[in-house]
Amino acid sequence: MANTKTIEDKAERKKVKRTARKKAAPKAARTTARGSNKKKVRKLVRGQGKR
Repeated sequence: MANTKTIEDKAERKKVKRTARKKAAPKAARTTARGSNKKKVRKLVRGQGKR
């Protein structure tokens, strides 16, 4: 991403960022599922209350 800290005008900054995004190489496809690192919720045993 282009460094746009020095650009004050919002429209100009947006234009610069957009062109930089178009020039950037496309990201590689994901190798694992998106939620694979999330903490999994275990199912409760029958008859056990949640609280």
